[in-house]
Amino acid sequence: MMEILLHVEQMLPTLLENYGLWIYAILFLIIFAETGSVFMFFLPGDSLLIAIGAMCSTADNVHLHYMGILLFIASTLGYIVNYHTGRVLGVKYFHQHSRWFKPEYIKKTYYYFEKHGGKTILMARFIPFVRSFAPFAAGSGHMKYTTFMLYNVLGGWIWISLLLGVGYGLGNLFSSVLDWL
Repeated sequence: MMEILLHVEQMLPTLLENYGLWIYAILFLIIFAETGSVFMFFLPGDSLLIAIGAMCSTADNVHLHYMGILLFIASTLGYIVNYHTGRVLGVKYFHQHSRWFKPEYIKKTYYYFEKHGGKTILMARFIPFVRSFAPFAAGSGHMKYTTFMLYNVLGGWIWISLLLGVGYGLGNLFSSVLDWL
């Protein structure tokens, strides 16, 4: 199972063939899991989105716009869950008697997100490990929720649109070249 998750972008044609339209739910869950949990940072978000875009350009029953909307919702909801997880659990782990986490780390995180939170949430979408950790840290640091949501929605839209678009363009390019040959 772990092998499938780590290389899901290579298995997209097989998944589409075997599961049909369930591919939408499968991909929703993968993107949601990667963005919604600190511990799922190993999932292939960027390469998967490019591969999905390419698949949309060649498969008749998978549509780019539907996939884009669905994955945008998955990534936005994932960040919301991760933010609230950080808000609830972050404080529990940053207490005075903790060996690794100190209360002053929360203060530093709070000040960091006050100053750089928006651009961190936006740019984190494009950096694999940071993508899974940034919303948790924003929640732990009590970043203002309205600011978080603004950059969450904007970042999710840019990330999904850009990478699906690149994949779609490359898929069309390669299929055109193969048709020409």
